[in-house]
Amino acid sequence: MNPIILLVIFVVATLVGYKLINNVPSLLHTPLMSGMNALSGVTVLGALTATAASVATGNKILGVLAIFLAMLNVAGGFGVTHRMLRMFHHRRDGAKTPSAKQ
Repeated sequence: MNPIILLVIFVVATLVGYKLINNVPSLLHTPLMSGMNALSGVTVLGALTATAASVATGNKILGVLAIFLAMLNVAGGFGVTHRMLRMFHHRRDGAKTPSAKQ
């Protein structure tokens, strides 16, 4: 694939990502973090596409690294979201919450 086309794809993806994140109000940023991490899956698709289109071995190695880092970002984002949601988990066994201690 032509390197100029890959550069254009990169620039367009960067601008779209910036526009998406910039339009989220700061009050909603944390609750919508899991949705934004789902959008990071687009980065994985872009890395897969660029790796599949590459011919040289060095480009393929960089593509595999990009796929690994993008998946690390997605998994880490969902891990942080899961940890955040556990803070709002209610106990159902009738035990006192730590804030209800006297």
